[in-house]
Amino acid sequence: MSSLNKSLLIPLIVFILLVITLGVGFSLKDPHILPSELIDRPFPDFQAAELHDVDRTLTREDLKGEISLVNVWATWCPNCVLEHPELLRISKEEGVPLYGVNYNDEVIKAQAWLRRYEDPFVFNIVDDNGKLGIDLGVYGAPETFIIDAEGVIQYKHVGPVNRYIFDKEMKPVIEQLRANSVATRTAGLDL
Repeated sequence: MSSLNKSLLIPLIVFILLVITLGVGFSLKDPHILPSELIDRPFPDFQAAELHDVDRTLTREDLKGEISLVNVWATWCPNCVLEHPELLRISKEEGVPLYGVNYNDEVIKAQAWLRRYEDPFVFNIVDDNGKLGIDLGVYGAPETFIIDAEGVIQYKHVGPVNRYIFDKEMKPVIEQLRANSVATRTAGLDL
C-alpha cells in the first residue's frame, strides 16, 4: 500500500466511526423530548397581571380547581400562529380549560394578536419580563403544560401543539388524571 493510500485510510476510518457513533446516538433519543424537572411539582408561584385586565393580579391559586392546559405563547413566535387553530379547537371541543402565559411580549401587541386570531384562553398571565418562563424552564414559545386540579405539573410539551400531539400524547394524560380524580372522589365516598 502506498503512503498516499495509508494517509487517506486513517481519516476515512475516523469519519466512518464518527458517522456510526452519531447515527446510533441520534436514533436512541428523540431530540424533541426535553424533560422537565417540574413534572410532579406545583406550578411555580407567581404574581402577574392579567392580559385583558392589567389591574387584576393572578397567582398560582387561579390555576387550581380543574385539570387544565397552560400554554406559553408570544406574538413574536411563528409557531404560536401555527398551533393556534388547535388551541381554539381544544378550548371549544375538549372541555379542558386553557390558560395562557404571554411570554416576553408587549401587552398591547398581545391583546391585538388575540383579537386578530381569537382568544382561546380563560385568562392570560402577563410574563413581560420572562420570570415565570424561567421558573417553568421554558426553552422558548410555544410550550404547553398539563396541570392537575391541585396545580401540579403532570406533563410538558415543547413546540406547537397539533391534533396528533393532542390526541396521542396530551389527551391520554388528561383522561388518566380525570380517571384518578373520579377514583379518588369515589374512594372518599366509600369511607
